[in-house]
Amino acid sequence: MPLKSMTGFARSEGAYSGTRWHWEVRSVNGRGLDVRIRFAPGLEALETRTREAVSRRMARGNVSVTLTVQRDTGGADVQVNEAALERVLALIARLRASGDFDRPRPESLLAVRGILEPIEKIETATETEERVALMVSTLETALEGLVTARSDEGARLEPVLEQQFKSIEILVAEIAASPSRTPAAIQARLREQLQRLSLAGSGLDEARLYQEAALMAARADIEEEVARLTSHVAAGRDLLASREPAGRRLDFLTQEFNREANTLCSKSNDLDITRAGLALKAIIDQMREQVQNIE
Repeated sequence: MPLKSMTGFARSEGAYSGTRWHWEVRSVNGRGLDVRIRFAPGLEALETRTREAVSRRMARGNVSVTLTVQRDTGGADVQVNEAALERVLALIARLRASGDFDRPRPESLLAVRGILEPIEKIETATETEERVALMVSTLETALEGLVTARSDEGARLEPVLEQQFKSIEILVAEIAASPSRTPAAIQARLREQLQRLSLAGSGLDEARLYQEAALMAARADIEEEVARLTSHVAAGRDLLASREPAGRRLDFLTQEFNREANTLCSKSNDLDITRAGLALKAIIDQMREQVQNIE
């Protein structure tokens, strides 16, 4: 299964019997799956189904789901608010009694705010069920679009990570082949360091000198770090080919890469190995930034 990013956006819309709506779903990276929902009042019953639909498709990420609903009132029937009309007519009668006041035209009365009221259509249970079903269907469409967007971004990240693994592999091979790691080179460095200790007149006896030589040899040995870095590259490629979400494990792997690179740099007593170790750390930092966005 190709890698999936945790970043994406999608939108879908629908309509039913004078009601229009649109869904907007977006996601960014997160440690787990966090679903945040914004619905218009009266649509809370959709929340559970929305969370279930998101959970079926995504394992990680901060996912925001917004549903916007508009009801078309352009062709709605109207009715006269009899109580409001009676109050207006009573006021007009008082004004006419107090002076010269023409009788208002009917259209003027109907233009008064509150006299005419739209008649809201009451949905039957069947209509409500059909509308909700269509809303859920368009939600599914939006979520499929979000999954596609996350997959497309993941497809762009995969070759970037593969190139970073390749760069690490090349640097590790250079370190492993460094002339400074040959037994003759290590012996020469140990001999030089022991000679400096002896000339310093530190009073070290022969047994202590052997101990110091053993410590120097252990610190100079980076065979274990080279082997672990090589193993981590193989593990990383296995994760890229995995059929399961790999983001968490890749994140852990970058920490292991960084630990080995730090140890290698601390042990190094050769300029070329130190430079390669610092280059390793730079690539690993870049990898960590990419991995943070993988599901």
